[in-house]
Amino acid sequence: MERLTIRRPDDWHLHLRDGEMLRLVAPESRDFGRAVIMPNLVPPVVTGDDAGAYRDRVIAAGFARPLMTLYLTEGTDPTDVVRAHAGGVIHAVKLYPAGATTNSASGVRDIETVRPVLAAMEEAGVPLCLHGEVTEPEVDIFDREAAFLDRVLTPLRDAHPELKLTLEHVTTKDAVDWVREHPGVGATITAQHLTSNRNDMLAGGMRPHFYCLPILKRRAHQEALRQAATSGPGPFFLGTDSAPHPLQAKEATCCAAGCFTAPHALPLYAQVFEEEGALDRLEAFAALNGPAHYGLAPNEDTVTLVKGDAGARPESIEGHGQRVTLFDPGQPLHWRVEPREG
Repeated sequence: MERLTIRRPDDWHLHLRDGEMLRLVAPESRDFGRAVIMPNLVPPVVTGDDAGAYRDRVIAAGFARPLMTLYLTEGTDPTDVVRAHAGGVIHAVKLYPAGATTNSASGVRDIETVRPVLAAMEEAGVPLCLHGEVTEPEVDIFDREAAFLDRVLTPLRDAHPELKLTLEHVTTKDAVDWVREHPGVGATITAQHLTSNRNDMLAGGMRPHFYCLPILKRRAHQEALRQAATSGPGPFFLGTDSAPHPLQAKEATCCAAGCFTAPHALPLYAQVFEEEGALDRLEAFAALNGPAHYGLAPNEDTVTLVKGDAGARPESIEGHGQRVTLFDPGQPLHWRVEPREG
């Protein structure tokens, strides 16, 4: 197969940041129709008014169809959440365990403190997106997703069975199996977790541009993710978790967590699906399963991927006083997105 046309994909997990960084990276998600925009700014997006103002900035920066989220804190007002969702201002609420990832210090330390919000969301049909890791220092960083499933997610599902849940950026076979065992739960998978494992990050020296949270896992987990992503219609769908950081923050003694994949995310996914002999199932993963999970219609327009010499890929993008390095899986990419006409 040399050309593949599919419905235009959506990105169900995207970081655009704010200010000059937002203006640099927002146009780089041009291949996607809609995108769920993460709220972990400084300060975070915690109210409906915050989300509305941020949405305006995102659109002005060049991404036309953002789906906004609220950052769940232990002071979140359930009434504000329900009102913002009913008014179309927000698409979902994001739960960060406090300290789990970038700008998560304002996240949830004790889930019991947000029970009233979760109950109101369940009743009103407001989706909850989760960063699925525990943060206790005694838990090994490679085990934090599996521990979250047992300690947090299973009790949460039992207590709120009608709450729409999306487990974001799953990284382990444990999470894949858990999602399959709980109908109605969705899960996003990133490009870097499909193309790479912890050997790519650590063997022969630490490669900071592979460092993200949740961290890359063993090859066996990578293989489980590839099987899940390429399985066709179902609960797994595209969420890049594309997370730009200035070059100096990535190449630092204590480097920032995140892989910037937005400009070439679709070619990355296409290459994985081709390697798995599953290009005929890319459309389901990239453009159909996410809308089905959230009860939305797929995009009407299409994108075409072309196989061949993709040409030289830039190492970074620069502008507005910022420089961001693109994630490089360490192998040539053979697919490119055909520019849309006009």
